[in-house]
Amino acid sequence: MNLLPFKNLPAHKPRSFVPQNIDLGDWPQIAPLFDQLERRAAGANGAAELERWLLDWSELNAALDEASSRRYIAMTCHTDNADAEKAYLHFVEHVEPQLKPRQFALENIYVAHPSRAELLAIGTPVSDPASSGKTNAPGRRLALRYAVFDRDVKNHVELFRAENVALETEEAKLCQQYQKLIGAQTVNFRGEEKTLVQMGRYLEEPDRALRQEAWELVAQRRLQDVDKCEEIFEELIKLRTQIARNAGFENYRDYAFRQKGRFDYTPENCLQFHDAVEKEIMPAVREIQNDRKRQLKLEKLRPWDLAVDPQNRAPLKPFVEVGEMVSRTQKIFNRLDAELAAGFQQMQDLKLLDLDNRKGKAPGGYQSTLAEARVPFIFMNAIGLQRDVETILHEAGHAFHAQATRAEDLYPYRSAPIEFCEVASMSMELLGNEFLEEFYPTPEANRARKTHLEGIIGFFPWMATVDAFQHWIYTHAGHTRAERKAAYLQLMDRFGGDTDWSGYEESRAYSWHRQLHIFLHPFYYVEYGIAQLGALQVWANSRRDKAKALGDYKKSLALGGSRPLPELFSAAGCKFQFDVATIKPLIQLAGTELKKL
Repeated sequence: MNLLPFKNLPAHKPRSFVPQNIDLGDWPQIAPLFDQLERRAAGANGAAELERWLLDWSELNAALDEASSRRYIAMTCHTDNADAEKAYLHFVEHVEPQLKPRQFALENIYVAHPSRAELLAIGTPVSDPASSGKTNAPGRRLALRYAVFDRDVKNHVELFRAENVALETEEAKLCQQYQKLIGAQTVNFRGEEKTLVQMGRYLEEPDRALRQEAWELVAQRRLQDVDKCEEIFEELIKLRTQIARNAGFENYRDYAFRQKGRFDYTPENCLQFHDAVEKEIMPAVREIQNDRKRQLKLEKLRPWDLAVDPQNRAPLKPFVEVGEMVSRTQKIFNRLDAELAAGFQQMQDLKLLDLDNRKGKAPGGYQSTLAEARVPFIFMNAIGLQRDVETILHEAGHAFHAQATRAEDLYPYRSAPIEFCEVASMSMELLGNEFLEEFYPTPEANRARKTHLEGIIGFFPWMATVDAFQHWIYTHAGHTRAERKAAYLQLMDRFGGDTDWSGYEESRAYSWHRQLHIFLHPFYYVEYGIAQLGALQVWANSRRDKAKALGDYKKSLALGGSRPLPELFSAAGCKFQFDVATIKPLIQLAGTELKKL
């Protein structure tokens, strides 16, 4: 039974190393390929032969990645399907643990290889207008083709510990339990069973009593699973702390920074980012909240007053059916850029979209690249809200990133660091917003743009909360549940703005349970803040010179992961900085635009 929305997808390039009919869910069939690569490495003399060896390794990794992605996609699309769960867990339990030591062996072989220095001398001419004389021609320099790859492999080798493989398997299983728990949450609202995602639409209704009823019902449902969420999370903390200690780190935060390859910024930079958000962005947040309170004619904002239109207009309804959302999004891309429009059309043609919300589907949204076919897949839970339009534009930005690197044969370079991946997606939200008239008349389109910009400003404090909370969690070993709760509430006081939660203190204290990144992807959230600053810079550039900004954006996507983060940002016309000096003018620009809207 094929649970995937897409059918057979051919490999982007015919396999030359991996057998065509291999079962990539069966380790005994996979292991001989690693044996071959280990044997061949000894005979790889010179840069050309080592490069061929790397490309065969890339082919194998792409095939395995796609096999894993297919199982993950099927499981998240159907969390209530036993076969999908079984196939996913089989790969997690029986393939991934075997893969990790074999990958580590190949990485060790590469790092020690006598031809590595010769490989590292291979260069590629790249544009570098800022270069100072060290060029082959004006505005050109020679980039070392394998420098970033080499840096990353060395980092993996230094971090790998065989004893962590089993712990990481347990971590993945706990994460799947969390997804299953959250995916099963529903409420009975006025005689109908609704997912918690579906309940979100009622928070935009002008009827305040209706909003409160819907919000309270969801809050009560979430509280039913507090203990289960806390138990899962505490097990995750134990596992992650042990993983870090096995690798020689005092705490998981410091391990996570190394494990994520954060070579270009530090935990201290993140703490400074939090401070900058408090100084430069919280005043703008409070101003938006005060305007909302005044327009709604309320003495205090309650949690169910934050999504409704402040003029009490009916919710924006950009579409009714998901197919309508897709066709209107296609029209936006048709107007923005022909190449990007063709990429989105390809996804429709190949059925690489699963966008509707339904019971049994995992929460959230993501883009996953099918690494051997080299095509992107988009997953989301659309229910007819303006937020869905933002999400499809966001995930399409990720998809365009994947499509831009299709010609890259070195598997690791077909993806960039998350900090830049999110520039691709967040920029597309802002660039696509110019054409929201495909969904609404101009007055409503401006209302949607205003909501989006306010959402960007309001996002930064939540980003700072999530990131700072994780810094606290993983640097306070052995903390109690009560201490964790108190630490989170302190951050809510710092970054939560002026919302009155009285009577709902427990819901406020555990509101982080809905943030899946804290459970599934620890320390993967500050990237959104860093990237949002990049996206705002792309947007600011577009307002000065639309064609150049879009051209720089597309060129930067095509670099994939072949350059360090500061160079990727520079290629997109952005600074890789997240301090007060960078934030202040961007927030001022957003504020000026909000006044116009």
